[in-house]
Amino acid sequence: MAIVSILLAALASFALGSVWYMSLAKPWMAASGVPVGEDGKPVNGSSPTPYLVSFVAMLIIAATMRYGFGLAGIATPVGGLFGGLAVGALFIAPWITLNCGYAGRPWSLAVIDGGYAALGCAAMGLVLGLF
Repeated sequence: MAIVSILLAALASFALGSVWYMSLAKPWMAASGVPVGEDGKPVNGSSPTPYLVSFVAMLIIAATMRYGFGLAGIATPVGGLFGGLAVGALFIAPWITLNCGYAGRPWSLAVIDGGYAALGCAAMGLVLGLF
């Protein structure tokens, strides 16, 4: 059951990321400096590599969160939701902000990416808490 919960948690976060970044595509591309073609879409948009890499990263994060939740005794959907939110908002988002600051990237990029980290981890935690 552990593998199933990890897969479902990664899928939930990945799906949320699809909605998040589709709705914030223009400001995210502008802030991140992603090269766009004449059609306004990212130049590498047809490559499956970024999606595969991000899904593998989601699996690693979900597996790590499941392990941490086990150690912390988090075993309910609400506990998982708040535990995941804490991981995303208090660990990952600050690190993203740090990287944006040192790279001289717009703060809006930190807000967009950090917001997804918080919400994506919350979704993962919710799913993990269900199992």
